[in-house]
Amino acid sequence: MTDIDIGPDITRPSHDLIEALSHISAATAAGELARLGVRDPHILGPVPFNPGKHVVGPALTLQFMPKREDVHATGEYAGPQRQKHRHVLFHTKPGDVVVVDARGDMSSGVFGEMMLTYFFGQGGAGVVIDGCIRDFPHAQELDLGLWLRGVTPNFHVQTNIFPHAVNIPIACGGVYIEPGDIIIADDDGAVVCPVALAPELAKKAGEHHEWEEFTRMRLRQGGDLRKYYPLDEEARAEYEEWAKTQGK
Repeated sequence: MTDIDIGPDITRPSHDLIEALSHISAATAAGELARLGVRDPHILGPVPFNPGKHVVGPALTLQFMPKREDVHATGEYAGPQRQKHRHVLFHTKPGDVVVVDARGDMSSGVFGEMMLTYFFGQGGAGVVIDGCIRDFPHAQELDLGLWLRGVTPNFHVQTNIFPHAVNIPIACGGVYIEPGDIIIADDDGAVVCPVALAPELAKKAGEHHEWEEFTRMRLRQGGDLRKYYPLDEEARAEYEEWAKTQGK
């Protein structure tokens, strides 16, 4: 592997920043990012295929392009430089998320069981693919978050796309993603957070989480939606008093 150019690595956010975002849901992140100026950070298309997973981690990016036979030779092992779908995995550090622009192709298996097993073994947290994987019955047994458009029995060179570049800006699900951007994904889907906005997101989302906890409690007790969501002036004072008693 050392004599193969696997492309650039990413600049990873600090552990403290990832930790500050670790309890934030995709829905909360999407809402707060919209208020911070990113109108729609939802990566549209990939949906959870391994329900119950929640990941927050930096994006390794992989870009596919339409196949042209004189550029990408037929055959899975057409030289080590052609295997860029593998190259992105060689960059994996614990907690990383691989984000793949697979052009929405529904017949190309970007990764299979063995590559995902390798990714898992390196500490990878999840994959977000605007396309498909193969070997899903085995892949779902790994402790990985899987956000996909679908599954297929095909491997990628049987079809119409080929891996073109690693760790460059990509468009995945209609969203611009830079290498090292922070992915927040759960059963609602996957959201991209620019690193520059992450500290403010952590602050705003933490506040949001606390008052929503209070609101949820009051609504379960029969409280008025108009009063508690969002908090009106009276409910805000009630919340602040509750927060003091909770040590928040």
